Amino acid sequence: MKLVSWNVNGLRACVKKGFLTYFQAVDADIFCIQETKLQEGQLELELPGYQQFFHSAQRKGYSGTAVFTKKEPLAVHYGFEGEIAADEGRVLTLEFDRFYLVNVYTVNAKRDLSRLRERLEWEDALFSYVTRLDQAKPVILTGDMNVAHTEIDLKNARANRNNSGFTIEEREKLSRLLDAGFIDTYRYFYPEKEGAYTWWSYMSKVRERNIGWRIDYFLASERLRSALVEAGIDSDVLGSDHCPIRLTVDLGR
Repeated sequence: MKLVSWNVNGLRACVKKGFLTYFQAVDADIFCIQETKLQEGQLELELPGYQQFFHSAQRKGYSGTAVFTKKEPLAVHYGFEGEIAADEGRVLTLEFDRFYLVNVYTVNAKRDLSRLRERLEWEDALFSYVTRLDQAKPVILTGDMNVAHTEIDLKNARANRNNSGFTIEEREKLSRLLDAGFIDTYRYFYPEKEGAYTWWSYMSKVRERNIGWRIDYFLASERLRSALVEAGIDSDVLGSDHCPIRLTVDLGR
């Protein structure tokens, strides 16, 4: 089973920049997106063979998540009980027979860290949610998590220490998930690979020079370790300030 995740930074804009070409070429079984930035009825996509699920923010042109899936889910959950910023469409969960898929767009602490406290509260609620799900069946947690976990995950670690996305507090929240039994699937396959980034500033020549951050993830429950087949970053795919990430699993293992 192939899964893909991509923060498209506005789905309508990304469609005009080649989204469908990549979507058709990658032929994922499950395709997750973040930052859809649209409301119901603003875009109709013809995706034969896929069911489409959208969780939009109440605020127009902001946030939002979606999942396109060939495999029919047993249930779909929009947000979760106790979620902070529940009106921003940040969490979309699909339950399948063998696992839960949780697609997230993590709260951004903002450049001045004015939203850091709220972000940390959101992280605490998400942690409780996914660990509770994990007690029932394995979880694949994916999306834009808005944090570079370690120094290898961004180009200029020293200059960005304590900046939004690389504060100790944000990094500790991701560490807690890993300590609770979740696997950073990309680092599982490439533990020491440098220059592996998923987001770049729109500043001139930044992406060309690969001055980026790895802030998009597939995390998997520990008991899915033997099912992990491949993980990848499609950094050559344009259309957003993020690039798509991939995970292949064999649930028959």
